[in-house]
Amino acid sequence: MGEPIIQVEDLYKSYGAVEAVRGVSFAVEEGEVFGLLGPNGAGKTSCVEILEGLRTADRGKVRVCGLDPETSGERFKEKIGAVLQSTALPDKLRVKEALDLFAQFYKKRANTDDLLRRFQLDEKRDAFYSHLSGGQKQRLALAMALVNEPDVVFLDEPTAGLDPQVRREIYDIIEELKRGRKTVLLTTHYIEEAERLCDRVAIVDQGRVIAQGTPRELKQRSAGTTRIEVRLARPLTDGMLGRLEGVANCREFEGTFVLHSARPPQTIVALVKQLEAENNELQSLEMFSPSLEDVFIELTGRRLRE
Repeated sequence: MGEPIIQVEDLYKSYGAVEAVRGVSFAVEEGEVFGLLGPNGAGKTSCVEILEGLRTADRGKVRVCGLDPETSGERFKEKIGAVLQSTALPDKLRVKEALDLFAQFYKKRANTDDLLRRFQLDEKRDAFYSHLSGGQKQRLALAMALVNEPDVVFLDEPTAGLDPQVRREIYDIIEELKRGRKTVLLTTHYIEEAERLCDRVAIVDQGRVIAQGTPRELKQRSAGTTRIEVRLARPLTDGMLGRLEGVANCREFEGTFVLHSARPPQTIVALVKQLEAENNELQSLEMFSPSLEDVFIELTGRRLRE
């Protein structure tokens, strides 16, 4: 295996007294979809903006396609495409005009008519940017990110704020890039997005990478346990619930108790008995197979999207 197409070593970035990135390291192989998964404010966007050459690191080593994003200038820009957290174009710019304009910035250019068809924007080619829906604007942003046929594509929260149907459309586009062996680095705080799209994931919290691997490898941390979420008519202490049979740990989040159990049937029977003894009632109970959410809870004691 050759040199990784993206290398990040001991990366730091602060904004005044706020340490946004604190010693982050990871590598991405060519043709891989790699995800930075973490809550808002975890430092994901700062990492990506440094990789895109939009911000300067305080210290650490960064290489993309063997180049330093900060010093490689035009050579670097030809290699990457990016969808930022928010894309804003002039209201009266037409869709085809936007693509053709961005194409002029690069030596190597994709056929913009092909991109319009590929991203289902052909019927909107003469529409003003202000007349596009949120999903159409995001598809246009993705098309512009690929107009120079880049080696690496950065997607910063590509589906944030979109409705579920549009989100699935964006998933289909990213999966098409994946099938085409395009290297993609995406940031997300959506568990299902990381599990569905990413070959490997780095879980980021408070400026640090706290775990990384394939989604399957990471979920093995919770192998053998089931997540049980319960709401009760009257609160119990999480310490009491944590002592139920089979429970490995228990935490309370805004009135919902989250238990990880190695023996769910026994745990549920013990829970019902405890509630009867306390003259309490069960309002809801849900069971889930292990997910990256469980890994995050176990490592941080918090939900990914609090």
